[in-house]
Amino acid sequence: MTMRHLICSILLTASVPAVSASVFQTPDAVRPRCIVPAKPGGGMDLSCKLVQKAMPSQQFQISYLPGGVGAVAWTTLLSQRKAVPNTMVAFSGGSLLNIAEGKFGKADATQVRWVAAIGADYGMIAVRKDSPYKNLRELIDALRKQPARFSIGAGGTVGSQDWLKMAQIARIADIDPKALKLVAFEGGGESFTALLANHVQIVSGDVSEASLHAKAGEIRVLAVLADSRLPGALEHIPTAREQGYDVTWPIIRGVYMSPGISDNEYQFWVNQFEKAMENPAFTEQRKAMGLYPFSMTGKALTDYVMQTVERYRVQAKELGMVR
Repeated sequence: MTMRHLICSILLTASVPAVSASVFQTPDAVRPRCIVPAKPGGGMDLSCKLVQKAMPSQQFQISYLPGGVGAVAWTTLLSQRKAVPNTMVAFSGGSLLNIAEGKFGKADATQVRWVAAIGADYGMIAVRKDSPYKNLRELIDALRKQPARFSIGAGGTVGSQDWLKMAQIARIADIDPKALKLVAFEGGGESFTALLANHVQIVSGDVSEASLHAKAGEIRVLAVLADSRLPGALEHIPTAREQGYDVTWPIIRGVYMSPGISDNEYQFWVNQFEKAMENPAFTEQRKAMGLYPFSMTGKALTDYVMQTVERYRVQAKELGMVR
């Protein structure tokens, strides 16, 4: 079996219905599936788990298809000439940045169907709980003196959103971003695993990922990259801006579907997400996942995605990441 056939078989596993279509009320008999385009434990995983909790009657299955920081799932979905029914893939602002930078190959944001944005996340910088650094300024001062001493765990390679978070802070501190020692992982889950094992000393990641470990007392979050302090588990953490580094990094989280699905199926799922996100229980579920309010569906989301990809493309050119 070729790698392509193996990947395609994962996507199409859902083609055997567990129960009748009438139970799920979906456009056909295929059991709904949410694909995490990364390894377990990161923000993409949280997105699919939130989808699963938001619509319990649909009995969503979750599959993992890591590779290329989302590129494998994207290209696999596009390689299916026919629709992959009732199957969606999690995406984030980082996915949109990768599209803008050409990291998904010749991907274009118009190639898939953008269904729903289900929440907002924010960037953050964290260290181990036993780290000597108590705030962002202390860490950056040490990084300025010996940049090669610190390994920085990030989801993705140079040019990824996690790298850009640290690069922007470094530039403000007169540190050459190229001097940063980046260790690339397939998503935030791997970055935090490496941090806890002391394979990296810093993680540039997302608040939703960090909240899980912060609650367990395993890490110390030094700064959140938001306009103001965030409510919830990290409400006591100062922003980077408060500490002298005017860097913010909001991240949307949501799902997209195959370009081959029918207009009826697409609208069905748009409606399902709209109904789910109107339920007060969804607000609590989103909060429990460490995410913040941001709800958008259908055409409004599609327009937002197109504008965001173009904005990221301009920023990437300014940083020399694309021609």
